Amino acid sequence: MKKDIQKTGEFPKKTTGRIPITRHAVNANEGLSSQLADEYMRNGWTNEAIEPPSKTTSEIIKSNVFTYFNLIFAIIAVLLMIVGSFKNLTFLPIIIANTLIGIIQEIRAKNTLDKLSVLNAPKAKVVRDGEEQEIPAEMLVLDDIVIFSAGNQICADAIVLDGEVSVNESLLTGEADEITKRNGDTLMSGSFIVSGTCRAKLDKVGADSYISKLTLEAKISKDGEQSEMIRSLNRLVEAVGIIIIPIGFLLFYQQFFLSHAPLRTSVTSTMAAIIGMIPEGLYLLASVALAVSVMRLAGKKVLVHDMKCIETLARVDVLCVDKTGTITDNCMQVCDVIPLGGFDCDHMPSLMEMLSDFAAAMPPDNITMEAIKSYFTAASGRKAECITSFSSAFKYSSATFSDVCYVLGAPEFVLKEDYNTYRDEIEAEAAKGRRVLVFGSFDGVPDSGELHGEFNPLGMITLTNPIREDAPETFQYFSEQGVDIKVISGDNPVAVSEIAKQANIANAENYVDASTLNEKSDIQDAVSKYTVFGRVTPDQKRELVRALKSEGKTVAMTGDGVNDVLALKEADCSVAMASGSDAAAQVSQLVLLDSNFSCMPSVVAEGRRVVNNIQRSASLFLVKNIFSFLMSMFSMIFMVHYPLEPSQISLISTFTIGLPGFFLALQPNTNKIEGHFLTNVMIKALPAGLTDFLVVATLVLFGQEFSVSAVDISTACTMLLAIVGFMILYKISRPMNKLRWIIWWGCIIGLLACSFYLGDLFGINKMSSKCIMLFVLFSVATEPILRYSILAVDYIQKKFSEVRKTVKGKNPFQKLRAKS
Repeated sequence: MKKDIQKTGEFPKKTTGRIPITRHAVNANEGLSSQLADEYMRNGWTNEAIEPPSKTTSEIIKSNVFTYFNLIFAIIAVLLMIVGSFKNLTFLPIIIANTLIGIIQEIRAKNTLDKLSVLNAPKAKVVRDGEEQEIPAEMLVLDDIVIFSAGNQICADAIVLDGEVSVNESLLTGEADEITKRNGDTLMSGSFIVSGTCRAKLDKVGADSYISKLTLEAKISKDGEQSEMIRSLNRLVEAVGIIIIPIGFLLFYQQFFLSHAPLRTSVTSTMAAIIGMIPEGLYLLASVALAVSVMRLAGKKVLVHDMKCIETLARVDVLCVDKTGTITDNCMQVCDVIPLGGFDCDHMPSLMEMLSDFAAAMPPDNITMEAIKSYFTAASGRKAECITSFSSAFKYSSATFSDVCYVLGAPEFVLKEDYNTYRDEIEAEAAKGRRVLVFGSFDGVPDSGELHGEFNPLGMITLTNPIREDAPETFQYFSEQGVDIKVISGDNPVAVSEIAKQANIANAENYVDASTLNEKSDIQDAVSKYTVFGRVTPDQKRELVRALKSEGKTVAMTGDGVNDVLALKEADCSVAMASGSDAAAQVSQLVLLDSNFSCMPSVVAEGRRVVNNIQRSASLFLVKNIFSFLMSMFSMIFMVHYPLEPSQISLISTFTIGLPGFFLALQPNTNKIEGHFLTNVMIKALPAGLTDFLVVATLVLFGQEFSVSAVDISTACTMLLAIVGFMILYKISRPMNKLRWIIWWGCIIGLLACSFYLGDLFGINKMSSKCIMLFVLFSVATEPILRYSILAVDYIQKKFSEVRKTVKGKNPFQKLRAKS
């Protein structure tokens, strides 16, 4: 079976559902035999996830085809065919193309993500046939013996058979306390190992596990958290979907029953108004742009667990980073051993032997212990009676022998009130950017909690992490982009501050020891004063993120260890290094597969590109929607004929909205995101929508006054909409580059070509001399009307912002967020 897994990476075929099976007693050192594991697998007792990580291909097709607006378009098409207006079905190819593009791009993004997800799928160290082997967590079966160590997320409910571990169950219970698990204790799936190593037998797998039941319960009421952009688009689409029905009925009633227009004319004009009010490509545009971004990020070895985080990254104004693995390389080395207390240089061999005995007893469950074990190798051969693995909450580890207990930990946590005695020596080393640990003997046996008893310091170990070569340049980028950096570390604040200075982090000299921040109010005050936070516990990391969010900040958190998990879960956007712990990678929205923090600027730039470009393109769609709504109301109130046909709307939409909007959405754009999505879009779209309405409505009234035919007025209105459309497209596309000029001119040429050569299809007819004169007059008027509309909207928005600041004191959205 091992051979099959390594060769194919797939499950052997098994029956549908689960067949009852006889449980077996399993030895912790031998594990299941290959034959038994294969039998469990064939009968369905595997650890397969209860739901696929992404939508299936059929779900993608259904979600793109069976939409509310596609239903509306289908009804419109049927009504137009009933009245014989076949030429006005030109919108159908556009709708079909939009649907196909959405399906193709989503499937491409799904395939890309699925491939990356397989590479980064959780692995488990399992014992089978007496041998340790690493396999995907989904290939585990009931009664498997799994070896769990620090950093592992528990993938199925298990019972500890051998060893001792500290477990954090905060992702399940919300409680951040570390719980010690020994022989016979239960490990709940979804929790993660903080320290220690154990062998455990899987007791409940797949859908039976605790985390699976929680997931199923969550799905009952879960709507799916959305980003601001998608949330805004959903609201817009819902509002339009509701409003078009009554407006459509009222407009038809006015055209057919009150104005006594022919049935065919009434139907086509009503359908044109409805089509004009539907932002048919807007949601698709956002989905495609996000899907393309997922694929671009995949090319940079970035796995996206949650698509909404792409937008969140674009809005980030505070980035919280850990020291190890982010500023520095994810490795450590011992620099020096300094005797303390009664030791002098003559006793160094004795101290080295003690440290070697301690190192030999400890498991290499973190990079610090790996460095210590590789440096101290002169062990006497004594065996420890018990050990306490490193606790991120209490920041020490211990090994108890028959005659003595050794403790190694952070100076402030093990020395306590004696810290001031050695402060100068400790801070002198920390000022060099080194991590300092104090080693000594302890009167008692530690119980994984806070030390209570006499501690006799024997020596001080200094360690260092090399700073990443690209770290200074990366942090310089964030500084230039107005993103504040907060360094949150469990190490000495002086040492972390020195490292941060070397990494070119602004205001790195402002540091604080988080062990002095005892109340939440202290943390709240500290986040605005300090850049570097040292001696931070995992729970404090989470509180620091919460404090920043309460100030209205959009917070991103990077990390790679189990002590970062709580903060990663709390942050608006979480980024994990693949080389770190399983738990950190699984709870994060983004995973840097090559653990290269220097790619973060390109990830942020990708987020900004998506949001800025969708925001820009969305305003093009709303221009048509605003115009159609206002024009429909005008037609009903003043009892005039709606001047446009569906084919003309399709022509304008294609060349002034659809094609340029799609290309602009894929252009580079790294400007910082300001304001709220829907507000920004409306401000850009409103002047052009008003201009369209004013010139078209006035032209219709003049046409009636001068007895110009409705067919001529319809053509003139179409051309006026095209002129305003290209004017606003130019303003939105600035600053112009070669590609944007090509898009702009290409769309103009395309519209003119369709008007000249496919005029009959798109309802473009030769205008009379009266109509031409009116058209020229109103064409000249479009530019000043648009210019003054932009100035008026900007002035109103500016005044509104000033009033809001005066009355509210600060952004009301920030207050709401702080309360929540």
